[in-house]
Order: sequence, then structure tokens, then C-alpha cells
Amino acid sequence: MNITRNLIAAILMTLVTTLLLGIVYPLVMTGIAQVVFPDKANGQLIERNGTVVGSRIIGQGFSSPGYFHSRPSAAGMGYDAANSAGSNLGPTNKKLVDAVKANVDAAHKENPGTPVPIDLVTTSASGFDPHISPAAADFQVPRIARERGISDTVVRSLVAAYTEGRQLGFLGEPRVNVLELNLALDAQHPMNK
Repeated sequence: MNITRNLIAAILMTLVTTLLLGIVYPLVMTGIAQVVFPDKANGQLIERNGTVVGSRIIGQGFSSPGYFHSRPSAAGMGYDAANSAGSNLGPTNKKLVDAVKANVDAAHKENPGTPVPIDLVTTSASGFDPHISPAAADFQVPRIARERGISDTVVRSLVAAYTEGRQLGFLGEPRVNVLELNLALDAQHPMNK
């Protein structure tokens, strides 16, 4: 009799907690997020002319020479949302060393003799980092200016305008959102077709 009562109590407790914590609580939190922070709750999507072009919080690849390039991605076949992860390769792994060396060599072809910022040759932990450092953006300025037919000064001022400071003034490092910067470039200085 005691076992039956305990079994019934356990089943009822499982049903109640599943209902409360698995259905009611997530629905309430989703509703609150939609009301209080709708942009963040929906992925901070960026729209242009009624079309979603990306998200402020998920990196994407840019390969055209007229655009700022993001960090390399280890997520699947590059920025594959189904495979979010770093490479998990250690610093002595030959595959990682070769990939970084190839990225450094490619960057030096673009900007010979200039030190290459680390975030242009290494992946982030998630594989989807939407930001690069101001140094990584500055490294790419000559290529962008040449491709768009504008001065380095104009491109640098745009980079400065899109450089975000540390969060709360002391957390993290200054950073530049690549998608937002490239969209601003297209809006203010479209490439000649």
C-alpha cells in the first residue's frame, strides 16, 4: 500500500513538474521576452527592403574583396548553423597549425609586411562570431578602399563609427560587427558594378 501511494505521488509529481516547468514556464518566459525584448527574442534580425539579410549575433562569411571579411569559421562547411562548434584542435595539432599558416599567408598577400590580427586567422569558439577586432578591420581597410574607389580615411571613419566599446565599460574588448559595417558600406559607398 505504501509503495502504491509513493508510486502515485511520484507519477503525479512528474506530471505536475513537466506541465509547469516544461510547458507553462517556457511559454510565460517566451511571452515576457516577446513583450519586453522583442528584437532580442527573435534573434536580432537585420532587414533591408523587407528582406532579412542576417542577424546581429550570428556571423556570416563574406568573400568578395569589396567587403570586410569575418573570422574564419569551423562550423561545418563555414558558417553552417547546423554545426555550431569550434574545431576542438589543440595548439600543437598539425591541421590547426597548417590552417592558421595558410590564413596568415593569404592575409600577407593582401597586406604584405603588416602584422596579421589573430582574429583574422583563427576561428571563434562557436564558429559564428559576428565581430572582429578594430585591428582586424583596420588591416582590411586598404583592400576595401581600393575595391570601392574611396580613400582609406573614409573607410577608417566608417570603421570607427561602427566600433562598439566594452560592454558596461569594462567587459570584453572593443569590436566591430562585420555585417552591420558591410551594410553601411553598401549604403554609403556602393561598389561599382
